[in-house]
Amino acid sequence: MAPTVLLAEDDRAIRHALERALTLEGYAVTAVADGVEALAHAHRTPPDVLVLDVMMPGIDGLQVCRVLRAEGDRTPILMLTALVETADRIAGLDAGADDYVVKPFDVEEVFARLRALLRRTANGAAMDVREKPSVPGRQVEAAGLRMDPQARRAWRGGRELELTRTEFELLELLVRNEGIVLDHSTIYDRIWGYDFGPGSKNLAVYVGYLRRKLDEPGAAPLIHTVRGVGYVLRED
Repeated sequence: MAPTVLLAEDDRAIRHALERALTLEGYAVTAVADGVEALAHAHRTPPDVLVLDVMMPGIDGLQVCRVLRAEGDRTPILMLTALVETADRIAGLDAGADDYVVKPFDVEEVFARLRALLRRTANGAAMDVREKPSVPGRQVEAAGLRMDPQARRAWRGGRELELTRTEFELLELLVRNEGIVLDHSTIYDRIWGYDFGPGSKNLAVYVGYLRRKLDEPGAAPLIHTVRGVGYVLRED
C-alpha cells in the first residue's frame, strides 16, 4: 500500500505543487490548509507521516506537533520552515518534530527525508556502526549515560532525558560507539539514511540540541566535535 502523508501548508501554490509531487512519487496524500484541519484529519485517519508548515494562521505547525506529542502520537513529523535561524529550528525539534526542511526546498530533498523517516519507523532504532544487534531488554551504558532501546528511555546519572526520536537514535549511535569518532557521512547514513552533503546544518543542529539536554553545570561535555571529521562521545 502507498504510504499515507498528511500535508498541512497554508500557501496554496506550495500545497498544490507538493501534493502533486508526492502523489506522483507514489504517496497517498491528504492536503489541508491549516493546523485545525491537520489535527482533525490526524485524529480521524492517522497517516504514516505528517508534513507540517511551521507558519500557519490559527494553529501553526509547532502547535500541531505539540498537541500530537502530548497525546502520545509518535507519527513521524517533517516540518517545512522559512525560518533559517538555529533557534527557530530548535523550536521545531523541541516541539517534537523528527526533521525539517528549509524553504525554498528541492522536492527531492523532501522525498529523501520522508523515505528516511518511514524507513526508521519500519526498522526501529538504528543499528550501530559495528552492526551489533540489540538484545531485547538489555540496556546500553557509556560515559555516565544509560539507555533502554526497547523503552526508548535515556538517563544521565539519575536524571531522565526527554528526547525526540531523532535525538534518541543519535545518542544511541554515539553511546554504542563510545570513544570512536563517527564521520558526518556515517551518522547521516545511519540516522537519516541519506547524506545531505557538506552544506547541510541538520546534523550540527541536532548535536547542539542534544548537548543542551546532556550537559550539566560543572561537568565536562560528553559529545565532542572533531573538526572536519565528525563527532565522538567520551568522558574527558
